[in-house]
Amino acid sequence: MTAGPHSEARSAPTVKRHAWADPLFAVLAQGAAWLTLALMAGILVSLLNGAMPAIREYGLSFLWSSEWDPVQDRYGGLVMIYGTLMTSFIALLIAVPVSFGIALFLTELSPKWLKRPLGVAVELLAAVPSIVYGMWGLMVFGPLLAEYVQQPLQGVFTGVPVLGDLFSGPPVGIGIMAASIILAIMIIPFIASVMRDVFEITPPMLKESAYGLGATTWEVVWKVVLPYTKTGVVGGIMLGLGRALGETMAVTFVIGNMNQLNSISLFDAANSITSALANEFAEAGAGLHQASLIYLGLVLFFITFVVLSFSKVLLSQLKKGEGR
Repeated sequence: MTAGPHSEARSAPTVKRHAWADPLFAVLAQGAAWLTLALMAGILVSLLNGAMPAIREYGLSFLWSSEWDPVQDRYGGLVMIYGTLMTSFIALLIAVPVSFGIALFLTELSPKWLKRPLGVAVELLAAVPSIVYGMWGLMVFGPLLAEYVQQPLQGVFTGVPVLGDLFSGPPVGIGIMAASIILAIMIIPFIASVMRDVFEITPPMLKESAYGLGATTWEVVWKVVLPYTKTGVVGGIMLGLGRALGETMAVTFVIGNMNQLNSISLFDAANSITSALANEFAEAGAGLHQASLIYLGLVLFFITFVVLSFSKVLLSQLKKGEGR
């Protein structure tokens, strides 16, 4: 006995459609986007309102004044801005090549039995609390850096113009270089994980074609994988830079928290915007001190905005060069 057309119609699954579902989803999605913009605008307005006394008092001269004296009630943010930018820049210089090497090894060179354990180990570094990195940097890494890096460099470059000044200072293991290396260790898992994921989405046919033409592994990565995944690579680097700019506790432990610019030495104690906020905001009284700290927060907000804007411009320029 064969089934008729009516039985086939009864067995077919039916989907209930509601006329209000799609409009509701569209409203919720649009509302989430507007909520994000509203939160950003609210943060910006709050920072401007809190920093207004310092803005009226110092104006833009706050950005290049290095004086920070709560006793005399005179403030300038140059030391903190310099410390934030320098530590983040050095951290990127260290972290990007290392992250690229990790991602390249995991996607192109690693044996299958090692790929998953090593990938998990790299990702687990991101789960370590920042305060643990700070304590380890202060008590373990800092003394090692002073004894086995700074002192030998001082012995080699003492008296050499510029280089001698870069490595000068007391070998105590805290300062810009220590903070930069700790930041680099902290952002490597983020950049490496993103790079590995985007490298893996490169179509195998493209890589196999390059290998078939006689390309080496480096040529395949440089001329095939990187051009195909450049957007994700730049995004991973910007993610790491954002983490470096906003890191607080680890930097506070190892940067030295000194509000003076004595030299250009990479081993001198310094300060950053986040560490200054963490150390002083709770005890700052209402007035110029508190307003100056909020002004620093506004500057950090602006630096982050400039970095993100630069990354967007860079990506747009890369897209214009596609196919050449």
